[in-house]
Amino acid sequence: MFTGIIEGLGKVVRIQDRPNSRRIRIQTSFSLVKEKKGASVAVDGCCLTITEKNKNSFSADISPETLSRTTLGHLKEGSRVNLELPLRLQDRLGGHLVQGHVDGVGLLWSKKEMKTRGQKYLRLEIRFPRFLRRYLVEKGSIAIDGISLTLNEIRGNSFSVCLIPHTQNRTALTVKKIGDKVNLEVDVLAKYLEQLLKSK
Repeated sequence: MFTGIIEGLGKVVRIQDRPNSRRIRIQTSFSLVKEKKGASVAVDGCCLTITEKNKNSFSADISPETLSRTTLGHLKEGSRVNLELPLRLQDRLGGHLVQGHVDGVGLLWSKKEMKTRGQKYLRLEIRFPRFLRRYLVEKGSIAIDGISLTLNEIRGNSFSVCLIPHTQNRTALTVKKIGDKVNLEVDVLAKYLEQLLKSK
């Protein structure tokens, strides 16, 4: 379980494609000394397992299911990714509950710089798969590439979010280009509520 508060950026330094999977090695901007093999880490919002590690890099295997349902199959050596270690029970929940299970892939449709009170904000419009619409609500939460963000506006099959300067500086979402794909995870509470209502 994660919170959508990114701990640091990673850089893909090696990709090994296999018949039915892919192994990636990621250099981290923070220490992994206290982490163990077998621990979880969210890479652009996808929960992966650390299979090998040293102080500042780790390897993880990506299954065919994850390759087909996320953007991880599009990573290249040199790609920047958002990283988050799992939530500990004593931690504050700064974002929202994020599982690291991607629900769908969205498309960055537009980027617009906005200025308010001297601060520069970045407004992003994301096109999303239509089947996710029932889980989205204005001012609700969504994870984009693992980042906990607030839905500002929903129109048709697109929504907008706003990146504050801190988020722009600390995540890889800022460098995404129009037309790039992003991982989307809706609020898990909405999915549980839907299931409960269906079972009545």
